[in-house]
Amino acid sequence: MPIGHDAHRWRTFPSERTLVVAARTVTSTVRVLETLPSLVRDDTRVSVVFAYDPTSAFNSGVLDLLHSAGCRVAPWEQLGSITPDLILSASENIDVPEGDCPVLVLPHGIGFQKHVPDSRSRRERLSGVVSDSLLESGRAWLAISHPAQEEQLLATHPKAAGRTLLVGDPCIDELAAGRTHRQAYREALGVAAHQRLVMVSSTWGPSSLLGRHPDLVARLLAHLPCDEYRVGAIVHPNVWSAHGSWQLRTHQAAALDAGLLLMPTVHAWRPALVAADVVVGDHGSVTLYGASAGTPLLLAAFGADAVPGTAGHDLAAVAPRLDPRGDLRRQVEDAVRAHAPGPYATIAARAFAEPGHALARLRTAVYELLKLPEPRTAPPISPVLPVPDPPGAPVTSWQVTTDVTGDDEAPTVTVRRIPATVSAYGPTPPDSPTRFTHLACADDERDPRLTESASVVVRPRPAPTTTGALRWIEDTLTRLPGSLLATSAVRGGGCLVGLRDGRVVEATVTGRGTDPGLPAAVVHALLCTGLELDDAQVTLRTGDIGSIDDTGDIGGIGDEDVVLRLRPTPSRG
Repeated sequence: MPIGHDAHRWRTFPSERTLVVAARTVTSTVRVLETLPSLVRDDTRVSVVFAYDPTSAFNSGVLDLLHSAGCRVAPWEQLGSITPDLILSASENIDVPEGDCPVLVLPHGIGFQKHVPDSRSRRERLSGVVSDSLLESGRAWLAISHPAQEEQLLATHPKAAGRTLLVGDPCIDELAAGRTHRQAYREALGVAAHQRLVMVSSTWGPSSLLGRHPDLVARLLAHLPCDEYRVGAIVHPNVWSAHGSWQLRTHQAAALDAGLLLMPTVHAWRPALVAADVVVGDHGSVTLYGASAGTPLLLAAFGADAVPGTAGHDLAAVAPRLDPRGDLRRQVEDAVRAHAPGPYATIAARAFAEPGHALARLRTAVYELLKLPEPRTAPPISPVLPVPDPPGAPVTSWQVTTDVTGDDEAPTVTVRRIPATVSAYGPTPPDSPTRFTHLACADDERDPRLTESASVVVRPRPAPTTTGALRWIEDTLTRLPGSLLATSAVRGGGCLVGLRDGRVVEATVTGRGTDPGLPAAVVHALLCTGLELDDAQVTLRTGDIGSIDDTGDIGGIGDEDVVLRLRPTPSRG
């Protein structure tokens, strides 16, 4: 609505009530933007004004968020010219202007589970609880997701008696509604059907996952072969606001170059969490959301700022711990195998009441505080979460380890690829007479040191013709004299692998399709072992080399084998 002392002169829509949204941090503003549209949908009786409170240390990004959503924003100092009927916020730390209108505070996480620094003193305070003075005024109402949160408040803040409203949790309802679209979310994030998505969740502060282990994301990418795993990260908006996206991306530069799916601060974290196969987290709310949804969990950090007796704190007693310096792949796979949802369901039952009804109950509360009859439309339900935009960059260089087993007539080549930018964070299996490690790069790798050192150069984009692929192979090997092989996909299927000595091998695939880097790795392995390339039939496996059990099988996800047929083509030139 128009803002100012004579705003009524410029308005188009008549309204009976004015609802002011107090926007102070990105976290709290996002929570309101995710819930409010469903509450006042199609109701012209309610005008909404967004007032920006710039006093938070985490205010960076709030105005951009509001403007991108198309919100009309009033500076905080102009609130005096507005007579609100209700102030709505998901930040408990706002300086509420004088008056008698009610103030409804939504949680921006799960309950009151964390002690945080108090911006008005050097002490700590309970996150989510408004000041005693606002409670004493009788204006404040605190929305809660479970009756246990009211009991917790009364034990520490007796003035909160009678000031809570049980509404449930809209986020947990949205996550539940999104399960039916899980496959669409995974496809949008670029997660293949045979891959596991490991989602790292970090709250903010020195005791958070990133505060304790800033290199853990890169280490996960270095331990989890990229043909079998994808790794994502959901980082608390306060980290983005306090440090800036430039700093965060600079700290995680190697991980981003290795294909990290760094989720944007707004909205996309929810479908990403639904898509996850494993959560590696801490004491933040996103970790508890993931565990409550039934996703296997590993705790990599758990701060002393978690409040004892809360559902979030109880998570530490049942969730397995991750050793950041241990075998990360083995720990991830053990967490999946040993996962039992029962203990997490018990904890979730202590955090979330009234599942599936949060928006409906919240709409009832808002209209009661506005002193308006609810709209006659059906009560709102949680909408299906939108498909996220893919946030990751393609990997363009790999540390490739191959292991050749079986007989000479029908060998099996196991390939383990780790993004080269994070290879220093992980183990390198030792070489042996049948095991070799080499560097491979895509033809668009930006680091010339990697390109010039690569044994194999890959053109992921299919060449339109065989002639075009052969020309590219010849040009590439001429330009990069240190490379042994160059490989190009060919439109219509298959790929060509050109050797330094002029030979060319055509690789065709039986089974699941694969990118040209994997057949090139097979050819490189056969060359190193002295096996024949002409008319060879090779079984390709992707797996964790060095983790072979007593049966000779590679430990891992259990992806199906791919059969490659190699046959010579006329030599170049």
